[in-house]
Parts: sequence; C-alpha cells; structure tokens
Amino acid sequence: MRNGVNATRLRVPLTGPWPTVHDYVLETFGHIDHGGITQRFDDGDVVDVHGQPLSTSTALGALEFLWYYRSVSQEVPLPVTEELIHEDEHLVVVDKPHFLPTTPAGRYVQESLLVRLRNTLNLPDLVPIHRLDRGTAGVVMFSKQPTTRGAYQLLFENRVVQKSYECVSAIPTGLSPAAMASRFPLTVRNKIEKTKGVVISQLASYAPEHSGKRPHDRTARQGKRRTDPIPGANSSSQIELLTTGRSPSGHDVGHFRLNPHTGKTHQLRIHMALLGLGILNDRFYPDLLDDAPDEFDKPLQLLARTLDFTDPLSGMPRRFISSRTLQESPQ
Repeated sequence: MRNGVNATRLRVPLTGPWPTVHDYVLETFGHIDHGGITQRFDDGDVVDVHGQPLSTSTALGALEFLWYYRSVSQEVPLPVTEELIHEDEHLVVVDKPHFLPTTPAGRYVQESLLVRLRNTLNLPDLVPIHRLDRGTAGVVMFSKQPTTRGAYQLLFENRVVQKSYECVSAIPTGLSPAAMASRFPLTVRNKIEKTKGVVISQLASYAPEHSGKRPHDRTARQGKRRTDPIPGANSSSQIELLTTGRSPSGHDVGHFRLNPHTGKTHQLRIHMALLGLGILNDRFYPDLLDDAPDEFDKPLQLLARTLDFTDPLSGMPRRFISSRTLQESPQ
C-alpha cells in the first residue's frame, strides 16, 4: 500500500507492434496520464515479479506481468466531501457525494472515496463491498476486516440487500401530473449486456400498459451505445412516483423512488430513460453528450437513499440512510 493505493498488476503482451513495454503501456493508457507514465518508469516505480524496476527500454516480451502504483500527475482535488454514517469493528458506511468515484478510475486516484477513507481513517485493508457510479450520491458500505469481508459480500451476491434510490426527472411536455401519477408504480425489465467500450440495452418488457421509448443508436466516446433485439431480461427495477411539482431551476419534474431488484451497470438510468423520463443532468441517457468538464452545480439527480440487510454476523437488522437531498426535487 502506498498513499492508500494498492499495487496494480498489468498483463503485458509478449508480442506485438510495440518495441518496448513502455511503448505498449503508453499507447494503452497514455490518454489518461501520458507524462506521468514515463515518469513512473524513470523513477523505478514500475517493477517485475521480483520487484526489479523496469526502464523505458525494457523490450516487449521480456515479461508477462508488471506491477505499478496508480497515480495521476497534478490530480485536481474535487470540491466535494463525504460524510461518515457508521463505523464499527467490521464496517464503514459513508454518504458519498456526487462526482466522487467509489474506487480509483481513470484520472481519479487520490480523489476517490476508497483512497480518501484509507488515508483519513488509517485503514489500509478497507475495501468497498459494493459501488456507486461517480455521478450518483448516497450510501456506500466498506469492509474493514478481510476475515469477515466474505460474509457481507455474499449479501450482495445473493441479492438479500434491499436498496432504495431516489431520482428527479423532467415531466414530458403535455403530460399532466394526474396522467403521470396514473402510470406508477410499475416495474421495468430489460436485458443489459456490457462489453468493453459498449453498453447494449434492449427493452424486453415493462408494465404492459406502456409502450416504452427506446433510445436511438449513437456514437459514444469509447465505443457506442445501441439497442439491439436481445431476447430475455436480466435487469429489473420497481419505480414509484413520490410527488410532482416545480423544481428550483424551473422544470416540471417528478420525484421517484427506485428499488432495483438487480444491479447492472447504469440500470436505473437506463430504465428511467426507457420510460421517457431520463434523470436530470444525466449525460449518458437518453442522449449521450460529449465529454465536458464537471458542472458541480448540476449533479446527476440520482441518490442511493437506503441500504437494509440482516447482519450476517450478529443476525440483527441493519439500516443505513443518506441525509443528502436532490437539489431539483419539486418544491
């Protein structure tokens, strides 16, 4: 562990068009931190299985695996703060803000919830038991003890954790509050398949009284998102309308409670978009927008509100609640 970050193992091809290991790493990850990668090689922070530093001239094929510590040169602090909800011998539960990734990813390493907590709480063994998208705020649970971690991870694997979310979506023009209310509650089911660089979502079925609107094909920043006729459903969410009204920014909006029965990537965001109710400030669904700097005054209006389960060690019921609010909730 170094500054809250574990060493990362990377598999390197034994053959290819790159003369050196450095050339391969630079071409693969240089878009994230081009200068920082070369600096790590120069500083001896990229090593082989024996801990021996690699140089920028180490030939491709000299090794199959390398290890390095993830970092980003000149990483800019995010102006958001997490809040501790609960800590005991086994668990840390945190109220995550919008914009903060749960774990290191891309240009965020020190500015991730996991690394922040490891450093501030001095807990090098801390590991997230589940994750939230960077744009989503709310309850996240971490394990402190490797010996008891598996018991809590099984709760999520066996789907015996009850999770509730809230979101705010703009009401389509011409749809009255009464007509909106008549559509809910309902359950959305569809098939979501994830491959590298591609998210494929297809409406399989949801509340039969609604026809649904599928998003159009579109080009993504690192691949594309498309709808294809894929039979069957592997995701399910129950959606309930809490209230309607006018948001502080002047939109006619609905405030929803979402109970996912499964945990596919972007599931709730996709399901709301399929209903024609894309979550406010969502840059992916239903329209994929160009990459742009964060607008910290316009967070994604999605919040992980509650987490409920029976503690596998004590047998007691546990419930954790986010104290955050969605700024576009109807007044």
